[in-house]
Amino acid sequence: MLLRDGVKNAEIKVASETRKLSDFVKDKNKSLIDRLEHFEDIINIEVGDTGLNRAKALEREFDIRQLYIKYEGDNPTGTQKDRIAFAQVYDALRRDYDTISLATCGNYGVAVALAASLAGLKCKVFIPETYHTERITEMEMLNAEIIKLEGSYEDVVKSSTDYAFEYGWYDANPGGANTPLQITAYAQIAYEIVEDLGDAPKYCAAPVSNGTLFAGIYRGFVTLYKRGKTSRIPKMIAASSSHKNPIVSSFKKGLSNCEDLDPKSIKETIYNEPLINWHSFDGEEALFALKESKGYAFNVSDKKMKEMANFLLKKEGLKILPASTAGLIGLLELDEELNFEPDRFVAVLTAKN
Repeated sequence: MLLRDGVKNAEIKVASETRKLSDFVKDKNKSLIDRLEHFEDIINIEVGDTGLNRAKALEREFDIRQLYIKYEGDNPTGTQKDRIAFAQVYDALRRDYDTISLATCGNYGVAVALAASLAGLKCKVFIPETYHTERITEMEMLNAEIIKLEGSYEDVVKSSTDYAFEYGWYDANPGGANTPLQITAYAQIAYEIVEDLGDAPKYCAAPVSNGTLFAGIYRGFVTLYKRGKTSRIPKMIAASSSHKNPIVSSFKKGLSNCEDLDPKSIKETIYNEPLINWHSFDGEEALFALKESKGYAFNVSDKKMKEMANFLLKKEGLKILPASTAGLIGLLELDEELNFEPDRFVAVLTAKN
């Protein structure tokens, strides 16, 4: 049985103002419009506007100019997952659901559990029974109900979606009807990057797993470009655990569709688990982003991810989950191969350790 690597928080803290707003949102005697406005205020206080900073130690070490780190660990549960969790809880509240459900390996479950607890919704978290994430304790502290099922992560996603349909719960799983909402939530990352830089970077790199994050960031840049807010759309760089992600594999094969991997070929480790899939639920969208942006994809070893996490801690003072460094590693490897002309480059780091 594998102990899953993930963000380790002894206690998830939110602002005192958020707690007061939450009390109002939970009060069903208030009008729904007012409750939704107060939950929007919670989102504005807690989610997004994460740091974008020059990584000068990395610039010196790898001889690259103007490398920026977009650090999603600043979100309340320590990962980018808060962006889609809070967006979907808002949608569930708006549509008068009382329960939200999802499958998770860890981080996403905590994010939805926190958002649901602040909105006064019940939360059902489905986890493959062989997974042993340390974040279960946090989910339970946030009053989420943990339901363990047999099968792989992909199997449990399907089962939890079936349960949601049967019992009338809001289904927050990837790859379903909520994909457009999730992509829109992740597009905010691109908006924030452009707001801070004043334009889009030459390249933007991110880890890929299901592909939703990657597709969302790309969509955000495209939207801004079409509105005349940027002079260009970045070339997107995707990176994942070596030979364990369908998006990277399909891109490297030159396929037009995202092809599933053999489930038996997928081996989890404490370093690669947030990245690996035999089926990427939003793989088609991510593959489209790679091709349309004339981007690149990389396989990254556990050893490189661990080494980069250690480097970031020692040189940049960032405690980063090793899997979250995959995109950064891909960007640096591409620079080594192409010897970039001076420009601006962004790597998204998705979670703190």
